[in-house]
Amino acid sequence: MTLLSCRNISKSFGEQTVLQKVNLDIAKKDHIGLVGLNGAGKTTLANILSGQLSPDGGEIIPHTQGLRIGYLLQSSLYLVHTLDQPDQHEEKDEKRFLEVSSHLGLNKVRDWTPERAKGLSGGEKTKLAIAQVWAASPDLLILDEPTNHLDFQGIEWLVQELRSHDITTIIISHDRYFLDQTVTRIVELEDGTLTNFAGNYTTYREEKQQRLETQKHLYAEQTKYQNKINAEIARLKDWSSKAHREAGKVGKMAEMRAGVKEFYRAKAKKMDKQIKSRIKRLEKIEIEGVRRPKEEPTVEFDWSTPEKRGKRLVIADQIAKRFGSRSLFKDSSFYIQRGEKVGLIGPNGSGKTTLISMIGGLEPTDEGALWVSPQSYFSVLTQEVSNPDLQMTVKAAVQQSFHLREEEKRALNLLVSMGFEEQLFQRRLSELSPGEKTRFRLAMLVMQQQDMLVLDEPTNHLDLIYREQLEDTLSAYSGTLLVVSHDRYFLEKICDKLLVIEGGRIRRLEYGFRAYMEKGQKRAEEPSSAGMQRLEDQLMLENRLAFLIGEICKYQPGDEEYQRLDAEYKQVMEQKRALAKEGIPLD
Repeated sequence: MTLLSCRNISKSFGEQTVLQKVNLDIAKKDHIGLVGLNGAGKTTLANILSGQLSPDGGEIIPHTQGLRIGYLLQSSLYLVHTLDQPDQHEEKDEKRFLEVSSHLGLNKVRDWTPERAKGLSGGEKTKLAIAQVWAASPDLLILDEPTNHLDFQGIEWLVQELRSHDITTIIISHDRYFLDQTVTRIVELEDGTLTNFAGNYTTYREEKQQRLETQKHLYAEQTKYQNKINAEIARLKDWSSKAHREAGKVGKMAEMRAGVKEFYRAKAKKMDKQIKSRIKRLEKIEIEGVRRPKEEPTVEFDWSTPEKRGKRLVIADQIAKRFGSRSLFKDSSFYIQRGEKVGLIGPNGSGKTTLISMIGGLEPTDEGALWVSPQSYFSVLTQEVSNPDLQMTVKAAVQQSFHLREEEKRALNLLVSMGFEEQLFQRRLSELSPGEKTRFRLAMLVMQQQDMLVLDEPTNHLDLIYREQLEDTLSAYSGTLLVVSHDRYFLEKICDKLLVIEGGRIRRLEYGFRAYMEKGQKRAEEPSSAGMQRLEDQLMLENRLAFLIGEICKYQPGDEEYQRLDAEYKQVMEQKRALAKEGIPLD
């Protein structure tokens, strides 16, 4: 049963045509993934479907009276809209809202203090919006980037709910894992038109690649055929010119040559007819033939890594951080070594972004010591545009950041390779789409020299194609990475170590995200295991030793502080040897 239909929908903004004669039928129980490059018109189509935007042409046809559409916007807001009749569901299902909030990890929402509500993370805001739109029980659910800032608990709950319910869903997402787990049909929006693919995201990518290879082959064969026709036309024109010359000759022998001239006139006429026929054939190919394959945009992230300076870049010793009266984490020790690719994960609101600010020197520790190598260069990609003047144009921001003409030119060329068209250079930073802002920040980051990249949700709003290219580049990157991401595929491919914030502590794990997820319940039981406790104790001692070594180097052997640190170093070594006697190795 068809729930909603789009017929010849078109929409333009100024001279830019975003949608042109879009046709789409949405059946009951459909789980559709709407994909396309940033600026392709996905959110525009969602706004038209939800009634928030009127099309320039065409119509939206609901096939159910009073069709209720729930719309989760990118900005963590939500909307429930009823087509054909006034909304009769103004009262929210309070019980359902609280139940969904709890499943998403937000407990006792109605008891939150103003301080707690004011300090919500981006993921917590998204969870509240999902709970509200879900509690309204819409007939059609439109989710625009629902996993942005959402932690793994929230993502897994949403995956299971979408799988177990028959609610019709349209999902706009750049999260490949989420699309693979939730949709059974992909609709790609490109150049203002829609193309349907059966299956999930991975199936879509495979089929699209096959279609692209087939199109390349057909286009190559068509080009050979066109070249052959052009060669025939050139040959026929040469023969025709010769025939016209022979037929037009005059002189004493003209009467004797009358038969010859007539022969050449007929031949020229025949050649001209064949030329016209072949030209028409070429024109038909231009109109009806195989289109030149549109290659996916490519970009090379040319990261530079300066000369190495020491093995450890970050050492945390018993650090703690509070937000008002709320403790984010405490008694936490870990380290990050040069060349490691570390993923930082934890529930929404657990302090991931705060920890990044602490490493970047923007936030102090409340307890303990956090040592960051003073000889190293760090580049931090935050969730906000780093340039405070959002009224600056893209070009002006580049010129302000790079004073050398050669660097400025390189930065602008990099933006072009990342899909920035020339007119975007004159647009203000505040006017960029979320995806364009992310690409702009990445370009600025690429231009810096760094020992370690700290990336806070680097794939948010980033096109699926750019995500895959960024993965390939970071996989080959020889520097150090600290990555906060809720993109499961991204973490699995990039990170081989983890920092996990859970239970009010930060733990370092010597394995990647896939192993972390596979351990499941076993991992939850580890803190109660005596053997695991000894391992954690050993890790804390190793962190303290590393910190002490870094501090001792700052003093001379005769200094009082040197002697104090040296005594503590020997004491920690004794504790480490005692653990070794219990079965925990020294190395």
